[in-house]
Amino acid sequence: MYQNSAIEINEQNLQQVIEQSMQTPVAISFWAPSMPETAEVNALLNKLAAEYQGLLTVATLNCEAQPAVAQQFGVRGLPTVALFKNGQPADGSAGPQTEDSLRTMLAKHLPSQDEIALKQALNLVDTQAFNQALPMLRELAPKFPQQAIVTLAIAECLVETLQFDEAETLLATVTMQDQDAKYKGLMAKLELHKQASESPEILLLEEKLAADPSDKQVAYELAVQYSQVNRQEESLELLIGLLRKEMNFADGNAKKTMMDILAALGQGNAIAAQYRRQLYSLLY
Repeated sequence: MYQNSAIEINEQNLQQVIEQSMQTPVAISFWAPSMPETAEVNALLNKLAAEYQGLLTVATLNCEAQPAVAQQFGVRGLPTVALFKNGQPADGSAGPQTEDSLRTMLAKHLPSQDEIALKQALNLVDTQAFNQALPMLRELAPKFPQQAIVTLAIAECLVETLQFDEAETLLATVTMQDQDAKYKGLMAKLELHKQASESPEILLLEEKLAADPSDKQVAYELAVQYSQVNRQEESLELLIGLLRKEMNFADGNAKKTMMDILAALGQGNAIAAQYRRQLYSLLY
């Protein structure tokens, strides 16, 4: 969790604080200990900075302790808030402040909460936390229409969590101009999956099952083969069908195989959640 700590400005660090706004916007609160309402503004800014999670720096200037520095800013009344960006004054407000008035001022210069959430989700993808990132990206996607970075991030999560069919459908919507190296890498992974998933053993078992759909042993063997080439949804569909007919089929191995697949897919996987519910309804 982001921890915010306001910088107390003095003559020695003034220039450093202004230069810091080249990287991150700096909100300077001009206050005085003898005016409690100005300390409240400091607290409000700290609260808002915590929401921005490192995208906003708060600095405070005690005008009673540092009158010469306050004079450099031309402060005429308290409370006063000034926002610096790129080393220059960008906005400000003098007089009584509320959380809403401060929020409105900052919103003109800082990312929205949705943009912050998107940055978090993309960071999760970068750290390979795909199951955690995927539901966040699904929720954010409608708010960023036609943004290929979101589409490709969702597709990457789907590929890495073995949801290949949905990934393929999604990648088909990516326009030519957005088919970058990330897109090509994901398409290559899909192609490798297709090649591996159409082995002679699988094709033979599929033919046998098509000829006799009631052959439970063939269905089980095919489910195992599917799971080995990451066709997990097809494997789970065969296994749940078997378990509906005979819970302890193959001496319980069918149930164990299904539970192993669900565990490997993880808690955040949509396919796993769907089949986990079906399995639990049979067990309990």
